[in-house]
Amino acid sequence: MKNIISSLLVISTVFNGSCSSQKKIQIDQNKSVANNQKNIVEKIELTEQTRGTDRKITYTPLYIITSLNGKSSSLEMSFDGWKNIVKQANSVNLSEIASYQAPTSGRFSDRALSSTISIISKGKTYQSAEFDAGAPPKELEALYQTLKK
Repeated sequence: MKNIISSLLVISTVFNGSCSSQKKIQIDQNKSVANNQKNIVEKIELTEQTRGTDRKITYTPLYIITSLNGKSSSLEMSFDGWKNIVKQANSVNLSEIASYQAPTSGRFSDRALSSTISIISKGKTYQSAEFDAGAPPKELEALYQTLKK
């Protein structure tokens, strides 16, 4: 009986250790992707709001943090997910992001949530002009669609 218990403890320790090391490898890979791109993307925030709704989704190499009217939840960011987000963010000219024109204006009459995308790179925040949720400027379309997946 003692041999069985000892064996189970050894097996569970081995499996637990391998899961922890796999998670650390994924965290290191996600940070590496963020740092090896032309713009060092630290995080991206998508905010959507109107009179009764305040939604903020923050994307980092490790987590996706969603806040809806003050209530927060988080999910782990996958390596491929972060890689795709960084790829799309790197296609955006950060110095011009604030000048991109919104194609629609429903946010002015509460027909749509007012949205912005902020990209934090090298300690500096680059924020888009406001646009209607679901209708970003054409220069942000691919990034927006990737974030909403």
